[in-house]
Amino acid sequence: MDAFYASVEQRDNPELRGRPVAVGSAAARGVVAAASYEARAFGVFSAMPSVTAQRKCPDLVFVRPRFEVYKAISLQIRGIFAEYTPVIEPLSLDEAYLDVTENLKGMAIATEIAEEIRAKIFGATGLTASAGISYNKFLAKMASGQNKPNGQFLITPKNGPLFVEQLPVKKFHGVGPATAEKMRRLGIETGADLKSKSIEFLVEHFGKSGPYFYGIARGIDNREVKPNRVRKSVGAEDTFSQDIQSFEPAREGLQPLIDKVWGYCEANDIGAKTVTLKVKYADFTQITRSKTVPVPLSTIADLEEVVDLLLAPIFPPHKGVRLLGVSLSSLESGGRETMHQLRLEL
Repeated sequence: MDAFYASVEQRDNPELRGRPVAVGSAAARGVVAAASYEARAFGVFSAMPSVTAQRKCPDLVFVRPRFEVYKAISLQIRGIFAEYTPVIEPLSLDEAYLDVTENLKGMAIATEIAEEIRAKIFGATGLTASAGISYNKFLAKMASGQNKPNGQFLITPKNGPLFVEQLPVKKFHGVGPATAEKMRRLGIETGADLKSKSIEFLVEHFGKSGPYFYGIARGIDNREVKPNRVRKSVGAEDTFSQDIQSFEPAREGLQPLIDKVWGYCEANDIGAKTVTLKVKYADFTQITRSKTVPVPLSTIADLEEVVDLLLAPIFPPHKGVRLLGVSLSSLESGGRETMHQLRLEL
């Protein structure tokens, strides 16, 4: 989906259409959870501090997130996917892999399937979607960003390897800022650079990710689309541009991470009992703090409450905090259907 959260808010409030919109908090320590394309034109992106976003775009309009609305639309879109294939692997509320090799419509051309799905999504929701079509997951993901918004892009087996060779590795799905920087130090800045390295070299420097990098540099990715995939854990973390010394900015910095992991659970109907907070200090030492509750968390407010319980005792810190992360484990598929409101005790 294109700028999903922000696009929903613009759809539901005509006054926001055509204006730069950020979903998140406008507070001094707030963080942008999602940005409309009008806001992105000013350099406003998700996970950006609200103060920075407002400086880049003085006319930016902040809107509080409505996750129940986003979830309902996501389920509506999932229903459209299911008209074409049962092999659907959700990544979040607004993104999924579909294997349409054998599809329920008997259609032979994948680009036509993508066009139909995008048209149906727009007809049902009034929202635009973009699609990447290719012969494996990595290339489909990379293709999905080529013609955003409201477009699609095809990478064929013939042009896949060349597409990868020309792409900067920092744009590779699965290569985060830290890995991209490590690759840069090793002289790897493009897919062609990555392709020039032996599998032994990549395993030496990147461990178990080495064979994956070796494959994708050649346009090879043998991972299957896995419907109803249940992970052992789901997490997100962020390194801050400046070390954090107090609770309020730390809590604001955690909010987009909370939103991200909860969005995954919502999209996949997964419940979680264990919440883990990761803290890395300025000297690169790190700690984790966890809490396990009796029944799976039922709302994002419950998750926020547990995170607050874990975060508060580490402040004031003995040194600045450079990174925070939150993860969920003890995951249960379908566990959220019978949950009851959970109140937590100190």
